[in-house]
Amino acid sequence: MHRRAILIVLDGVGIGEMRDSYQYGDQGSNSLKNTAKAVGGLKLPNLKKLGLGNIEEILGVDPVDKPLGAYGKMEEKSCGKDSTVGHWEMMGLIMEKPFPTYPQGFPAEIIDEFERAIGRKTIGNKVASGTEIINELGDEHIKTGYPIVYTSADSVFQIAAHEEVVPVEQLYQWCLTARKLLLGDNGVGRVIARPFLGEKGCCTRTSNRHDFSLEPERNILDILQENQLTVIGVGKIKDLFAGRGLSESYPTKSNQEGTTKIIELIKKGVGDLIFANLLDFDQTYGHRNDVSGYASALEEFDGVLGTLLDLLYPEDLLFITADHGNDPTTPSTDHSREYVPLLVYGKNIKDDVDLEIRSSFADVGHTIAKYLGVRAGDMAGESFCELLRSN
Repeated sequence: MHRRAILIVLDGVGIGEMRDSYQYGDQGSNSLKNTAKAVGGLKLPNLKKLGLGNIEEILGVDPVDKPLGAYGKMEEKSCGKDSTVGHWEMMGLIMEKPFPTYPQGFPAEIIDEFERAIGRKTIGNKVASGTEIINELGDEHIKTGYPIVYTSADSVFQIAAHEEVVPVEQLYQWCLTARKLLLGDNGVGRVIARPFLGEKGCCTRTSNRHDFSLEPERNILDILQENQLTVIGVGKIKDLFAGRGLSESYPTKSNQEGTTKIIELIKKGVGDLIFANLLDFDQTYGHRNDVSGYASALEEFDGVLGTLLDLLYPEDLLFITADHGNDPTTPSTDHSREYVPLLVYGKNIKDDVDLEIRSSFADVGHTIAKYLGVRAGDMAGESFCELLRSN
């Protein structure tokens, strides 16, 4: 049986403010701990036995005497706190300079150039909650057909349009147009299509969101492919890496779709690396400060995790982590600069390994490469593969 790595990223599931969180206004953020406290405790028996409660005090998730695998947390070395930066760092890329943000909205030259390119005016152009701005400006958009452009604390250029006014494929084309314009000093991390439905203050976003990221430099995914290994993306991995470094991709619109696809791939025994992102914690609950929904999503994932663990092949190595925080209990609806949990499990690795605090998310990519017998070369990160050996 060949070795295989499965990396599951719980989007927005942080485990406590990082040392520099004050620079981002995220003091006090702890997505897991604060959520557990707010709902009177979390029921996560499978994550518990892997050692989640041994990383941090989480109400309802007690530490266990002998976790089944390795546990710890990771510090982000890159500047920023968004999905692109987090996932790229896992694959060995450190962002020394943050992607640009636009707290006052985009400058006139960007908006003017975009409007010329798509042949119509835009409305919005400010920092806003995505769920609020479509209700604020949705009626005007429906009447005029002008797309709603907005941003957030993250490096994003978001375009919202009603699906019955602007077909989704046209919205995607507008996003591709914006992506080609937003380069260099204005190279935002992501251009995001935000289609919605509804009318007169009752607008809701649909599941047809699509992200258009900058293309990363050469990274560990490329190295795996250069060594004839198969890399399968699940969820928005293809979007985050602009399609680079993937052999196959399976986009998903929910955690349920994502876990169903992961289980299907595990059962089939395919792939050398299955790299998956589960987005509901962040997109559906964190950004809306939906504490109970966030808690329920964690418990639902934990339930599926039990099945997943039973299906692993003897040489499979499972990594569970996150890309940033998104504490639903704080006033902010933005991402939070947090440590992320790290749980590693395999049927042939050592039990009860305390990985402590890893100095970079990139340690995951290095460890995966090492486990699969590939040299990660000069990519950032340090493998902890030796700590996992059972003999």
